[in-house]
Amino acid sequence: MTKPIALAIHGGCGTLPKSEMSEAEWAEARADLAASLRAGWSILSAGGSAVDAVEAAVRVMEDSAHFNAGYGAAFNAEGEHELDASIMDGATLAAGAVAAVKRIRNPVSAAKALMLRGDPLLLVGPAADTFAAHEGLDTVENGHFSTERRRKNLSSMKIRELVGTAGEASEAEKHGTVGAVALDAAGHLAAATSTGGYTNKPVGRVGDSPIIGAGTYARDGRCAVSGTGKGEYFIRYCVGHELASLIAYKGLPLAEASGAVLGELTAHKIGAGLVAVDADGTIVAPYNTDGMYRGWVTPDGTVHVATHADVEIAGPA
Repeated sequence: MTKPIALAIHGGCGTLPKSEMSEAEWAEARADLAASLRAGWSILSAGGSAVDAVEAAVRVMEDSAHFNAGYGAAFNAEGEHELDASIMDGATLAAGAVAAVKRIRNPVSAAKALMLRGDPLLLVGPAADTFAAHEGLDTVENGHFSTERRRKNLSSMKIRELVGTAGEASEAEKHGTVGAVALDAAGHLAAATSTGGYTNKPVGRVGDSPIIGAGTYARDGRCAVSGTGKGEYFIRYCVGHELASLIAYKGLPLAEASGAVLGELTAHKIGAGLVAVDADGTIVAPYNTDGMYRGWVTPDGTVHVATHADVEIAGPA
């Protein structure tokens, strides 16, 4: 009997209200989600590793203007981009992460290179940029990541700060993250997450995306998870590890465990979402905001993508 493979992605729970983008732009965003899934699925279906699949899926979203990671990342308070990313191999618990990087085109690939090197696990700032250059990864000027939409987000957040309404900003104005989780044919799990953080964040702020056990976690026999939302809370609640622990120690099924974790955040009025896959290939993609860019491939190879409540079938993988 062939073993199951599974792949799910998110492009952040900071989804804009439907009226904020044209139907053509929404279609573009869904097409990029589908392209991300196809990139990861082609690796899994050829017998490749979950680690390679989540890296490939996240790279596609990092190169898309529609998500807050890589190209199209949020601006910090100084009008620059500082990017965070991590990746984790559920088979070995090996992981790699970079934070506050300014010049790495695909931060998830730098995180993977660091993971393969084995030590250290996390590099930040200029040291991480230099490491990526030494590894032969694509480096770019910081302006490469800029888009007009993010510039407008920064302006609106600066105004909100001045008039004292920053707390009322929508998830779309503030946050956004991309992530992927996978189960490969060998039964191994992996997760990866990448982000530009939140709009108008203080220089040097690091969120949950590069923090193993918070925004990213994978452990064979339990689950792989990638989160999106207000990172400070994901760190406090150790969301990724908590989810894996509820499965391991309480024996909860994935849907129930993820509901419990998200429920705790919801009770504190924290906008959040996640994608996760368990050892059997079961996928969940819960969120408590207006929408979450998300997608998955069903066992028959059909690509599903969504931005708000409605899920669209995007054809074969």
